[in-house]
Amino acid sequence: MFTNRARGRALAGATIATLTVFSLAACGNKSDDGGPSAATSSCVDTSGDTIKLGFLNSTSGAMSISEQTVRDSLGLAMEEINADGGILGKQIEAVEEDGASDPAIFAEKMEKLLTGDCVAAVFGGWTSASRKAMLPVVEANNGLLFYPVQYEGLEASENIYYTGATTNQQIIPAMDFLASEGVETLFLAGSDYVFPRTANKIIKQYAAELGIEIVGEEYVPLDDDDWTTQVAKIVKAKPDFVFNTINGSSNVGFIKAYYEQGLTAETTPIISVSIAEEEAPAMGHSVTGQYAAWNYFQSVDTPANAAFIEAFQSKYGANRPTSDPMEAAYTSLYLYKAIVEKAGSFDVDEVNAASDGVSFEAPEGTVTIDGDNHHIAKTALIGQINEDNQFDVVWSSETPIEPDPFLEGYAWWDPAAE
Repeated sequence: MFTNRARGRALAGATIATLTVFSLAACGNKSDDGGPSAATSSCVDTSGDTIKLGFLNSTSGAMSISEQTVRDSLGLAMEEINADGGILGKQIEAVEEDGASDPAIFAEKMEKLLTGDCVAAVFGGWTSASRKAMLPVVEANNGLLFYPVQYEGLEASENIYYTGATTNQQIIPAMDFLASEGVETLFLAGSDYVFPRTANKIIKQYAAELGIEIVGEEYVPLDDDDWTTQVAKIVKAKPDFVFNTINGSSNVGFIKAYYEQGLTAETTPIISVSIAEEEAPAMGHSVTGQYAAWNYFQSVDTPANAAFIEAFQSKYGANRPTSDPMEAAYTSLYLYKAIVEKAGSFDVDEVNAASDGVSFEAPEGTVTIDGDNHHIAKTALIGQINEDNQFDVVWSSETPIEPDPFLEGYAWWDPAAE
């Protein structure tokens, strides 16, 4: 299914490739459903009326502002699926772990979930650093990870399903939107880790293709909230737009410095790829008029979304917003159910063999799995934040964009370029 090139790129990016891993067979004498690798690589127990799944999200640390909502949406999907008979007639039993916003802890917890708890699949992660830390662990143990967040692309793994956007479904559409608005100069502001650095490499190459000048590029560590010096450079550069790839609570410090130094949505608008409905009201300052690129907004007008919002707010509170990553996480559990039931098995190899073409009527619209790269087709949206911290859709790709994680369909992309 996967080419050696794609698999090699995925492994090359892993940050904890030397992590000691153990065979799933070491978990003991638990039976499974007889898949082709049952005797040697799985300790998943399917003999009872439950199936264990791992929920691995940060409920502490810098990323908890975002990841707790993902865990909540997974809980909602589990509750709904269990009420509807479960997966292959088995009730989901969640084993929950805290990644603590630390890639090393994500790797450690993934190991525990797969080899100690013997879960059939894991759902979670947020930052690319956390995903890359989990990648060698989940591959070495032939497990499954459903990763719900937009990311920088350039990766594909037999053992990961990417239900958030890849680059050509978010970053590139955002640049198309900016070009359509007549933007001529752009400043790049990001957190100092894998996703922003790689995303900005792609942005710079596409900007050259579009005739947009990059007038500055600044990074601050993920756990650092002081953007004073970097924002001063934005003020001096006077860009038409700021492209924000900052993640987590560091956005609060960025927005604080941005307004303190006199920038506004009218003079120097921001387009973000990690500020959604739950982050917008937590910025400490009104962000009305700013933009974000996602594949889902709470304002999406579909029957499936109306039902999702009603169910989520009924469970967690009428004032709780919904957002893209939580919707992608919710969707991921339903996609897993659909693949398993198509395969008639929880065995990883059989699940992968059955995945191509599996669809789900998600709140964002119909999503379909590409079995060749384990990404899903998604519609790109640009939203502008209104006074209610909701997003008014101002641009759309209209139809789902097929995933192209390695940007093979874009002649301007050169992965070897600086």
